[in-house]
Formats: sequence, structure tokens, C-alpha cells
Amino acid sequence: MNDEQRTELEAAAFRRLVQHLRSRPDVQNIELMNLAGFCRNCLSKWYKAAADDLELDVSVEQAREAVYGMPYAEWKSRYQKEATPEQQAAFDKGKPA
Repeated sequence: MNDEQRTELEAAAFRRLVQHLRSRPDVQNIELMNLAGFCRNCLSKWYKAAADDLELDVSVEQAREAVYGMPYAEWKSRYQKEATPEQQAAFDKGKPA
């Protein structure tokens, strides 16, 4: 496999991950963080960082929309729920010191 093929495969896997997360708005970001150590916000930050590395003009909001499939504020109002005390405690416990 050459570098171009590897990049194409990685991009396809990323697109599939993003599509999967878009199809599962019931899965809360805090649940993703607690179980996997990353969430949709992390993906959007990584997307933005990659754009910055390539000197592409992508705003934080554009990066979030690329991951969420809609403006972040809209996603939050439609799907985000208040974290339960248990979820918040697990999140706080997993934070690096």
C-alpha cells in the first residue's frame, strides 16, 4: 500500500465514523468520553488542527459542523442531555490530573 492509498483508507474510515456518530445522536458525548476517551468535540478539534497544519482556513464552528452534520448549537438543543451525576463523576475521575 502506498501513502495515497493509506490516506484514502484513513479518510474513508473517518467519514464512516463520523456518519456512524451522526446516526447515533442518542449516544451522548460524555458517554463517549467515559468509555473511549474521546467524543465528537475531540474529533472536531482534531479536524481543525489538521486544517491548521495544512494552512486551510477552517473555523472551529466549521469543524464542528463537519463532525456533527449541523451547527453545534442546533445539535446541542436537539440532542444533548444533562449529564447524570454518575456520568459526571466518571468523567471527573477519568480526567488527567
